[in-house]
Amino acid sequence: MAAHGRPALRDLFDESPTPHIAHPPSTHHRDFYVATDGSFRRAGGGLGAVIETRDGTRVGRIATTDVPPDNNVAEYRALHLGLDVLAARAPVDARVGILVDHDELASNVNAAILAAGHPDRKPPRPYTVPAATTYHWRGIIARLNRFGEVRAARIDSSQNPAHPLANAPEEYAHVNRELDRCVLPDPPEVTSTQVPPPSRANRNQGGRASD
Repeated sequence: MAAHGRPALRDLFDESPTPHIAHPPSTHHRDFYVATDGSFRRAGGGLGAVIETRDGTRVGRIATTDVPPDNNVAEYRALHLGLDVLAARAPVDARVGILVDHDELASNVNAAILAAGHPDRKPPRPYTVPAATTYHWRGIIARLNRFGEVRAARIDSSQNPAHPLANAPEEYAHVNRELDRCVLPDPPEVTSTQVPPPSRANRNQGGRASD
């Protein structure tokens, strides 16, 4: 449940687990947040994405039909799409928070981020991606390496604002006609002390941390 008065994506990100990566308070405030979702149906599927700045300004929404071979591939395609759109509208050094409702995808994204910063480029655990997502996974990695900092959080599908866009792309086709925006968030809030949210306070004890 989003806190009253807080931007939706920022609140979801702050209150959700980030596999493999502990969040010191200084890393909570991203410049941009992107939520993505992919759907699969025998008659076809869809991809959805919602992008906001830290202060809640909507950067863009996407709802498009797709024909993925399964739901797992749809999730990777959706993230690739969302990151491509964000990359066209955000500075190269932007701090980005990713929100997905797919455990393996969130885990793989964070493992890839940690691997990129490791001397031998090894992830904290081996990861595999569905064979049909090879091209999209390479695209995701390229986008992750473009931004200044990236973290992926795992959210429930019922909380994912991209979920309805992916599951009913024809119904939400009007969002694709919204004006493109290239905006910067307001400056970070200045606080005297930084205390992690209760849900983060004891998370990932003993796990590998990253700034």
